[in-house]
Amino acid sequence: MVTRVMMPRLSLTMKEGTVVQWFKKEGERVEKGESVVEVLSDKVTYEVEAPASGVVRKILAEEGVDVPVAETLAIITAPDEELPEVEAVAEAPVERVEERIVASPAAKRLAREYGVDLVQVRGTGPEGRIVEEDVRGFVEGAKVAPRVREVIPLTGIRKTAAERVSLSARTAPHSTITMEVDMSNAAKLREKFEFSYTDMLVKAVAKALTEHPIMNSTLEKGQIKIFEDVNIGVAVATEKGLVVPVIRNADKKGLKEISSTLKELVEKARDGRLTREEMSGGTFTITNLGMFGVDVFTPIINPPETAILGVGRVVEKPVVVNKKIVTEPMMHVSLSFDHRVVDGSPAAQFLQKVKRVLESPNHVDLT
Repeated sequence: MVTRVMMPRLSLTMKEGTVVQWFKKEGERVEKGESVVEVLSDKVTYEVEAPASGVVRKILAEEGVDVPVAETLAIITAPDEELPEVEAVAEAPVERVEERIVASPAAKRLAREYGVDLVQVRGTGPEGRIVEEDVRGFVEGAKVAPRVREVIPLTGIRKTAAERVSLSARTAPHSTITMEVDMSNAAKLREKFEFSYTDMLVKAVAKALTEHPIMNSTLEKGQIKIFEDVNIGVAVATEKGLVVPVIRNADKKGLKEISSTLKELVEKARDGRLTREEMSGGTFTITNLGMFGVDVFTPIINPPETAILGVGRVVEKPVVVNKKIVTEPMMHVSLSFDHRVVDGSPAAQFLQKVKRVLESPNHVDLT
């Protein structure tokens, strides 16, 4: 019996996925339920299992190719079964619009000599006519153009991240506010119990979201939907790009549990072992660039969420305490929020709560 391995739909908005790697080669035996291929979509990697036992007779999509949902990735048959006629999945061809190029004979001759496509040349003659000097100028410009060392295809996680960032910038009017936090008490807690600053940030944000639930929401079809669950995503940089594993029900977890969960998720993220469930369902995101020496930046909201918290480095700075100048570890936090959902005042109150929790002298709010 001929069985097709299809590109699965991993989310409601998924239109296509990327073939990451094949676990089986053509001609190899495969058992029902055995992983055949790994695919990627919406920053989620997923192993597609064989729907039936047999032989992988034909692989239709090469690694790195983007394939639409429900498209055939491979065909499994019985060992001696006849293979139906199938075509390999290819990247969609780019349609080129034919243009009428108006150029002088001298310009055309020079273009042929240097192998220049006249479509790329801007004409300065009457009615945009390309003259010899236009081609000569194009050639001279090409000589000083920077050389390309490497071409990196915009696929997989990078492509997904680019699409989501573009969507966020197009649809959500961003507004960003920044506060400075005294991290001296958090630093003591970090030294005593070996918690990371990110662990404490997750806890502080979770507490703030319970008091300011409007920040834990999404705008969908003209309605603001406030989530009951507090699921905090933490952006993690990997070799393949940025991924956002999610700590579920962070408001119900203690700092110790948050720390162990985050360590496990970060390790899996960097090894490329995150599951679909571990990267979905987020309601708020934290992104930390402090380890790179960044003080302040403007983070972009992770759709369909309402807000994201950007975190800078912790650095010793002179501050005034009890009318005396002392040095304390200080940190900037930047909150970007969707101004369609939240105004400046409630956003500032939310950020104030995050600040108060992190500065808590008795660490009560952080445990």
